Amino acid sequence: MDDQELQDEPQQERTQPAISALRYETPSELYAAMPQIRTLMQHRPRDDESAVAFLARLRSSTTPEEAVTFTAFAARAKMAIWWAYECVRTSSEEMSADDRALMEQIANWTTHPDAQNRYMVMKEALWAPQRTPVVLLGLAVGWSGGQFAPNDPSQVPPYRTPRAVNSAVLSCLAKSSLSRRPIELARFLDLALSLYRVL
Repeated sequence: MDDQELQDEPQQERTQPAISALRYETPSELYAAMPQIRTLMQHRPRDDESAVAFLARLRSSTTPEEAVTFTAFAARAKMAIWWAYECVRTSSEEMSADDRALMEQIANWTTHPDAQNRYMVMKEALWAPQRTPVVLLGLAVGWSGGQFAPNDPSQVPPYRTPRAVNSAVLSCLAKSSLSRRPIELARFLDLALSLYRVL
């Protein structure tokens, strides 16, 4: 195919580069770039360890919940929020009417992730009477990028969303009965596996 044919080829038919849902190629890079994760996890990645291998090691450890924390930090903000949304949506926890309404706003943001929708979710989450898993997820959306608020030029630190995602999923897990907790955790981590595949 010559240059002219390449120019004439429709844009959508060209091969697109692979896209990763992860922030960094290796867990070691993640730990170096976002040291806040170190305060939340006991385990450390090996220098040559892949993200999938580290996730598997965390899952089989005595503290498998650390696989939730790793996923919350490893995935790009929008992908981590999508994963947490699915965890919260499919959990056995009953939601209040307020939480269901906020979940709808979060779902709308995942489809239309503009600043206006982000601020709407953030406002609802900040003024919520309780810090439920859904409210924590709303805070994760609010901190997912850009400015804190329309009239506040400060940029949101990159660790705020993963920390809120981690809290949302772990608090959702904590609300499960002791007998169901390992089942819920396994399901949450099975959902997370899709984030570790290059699309």
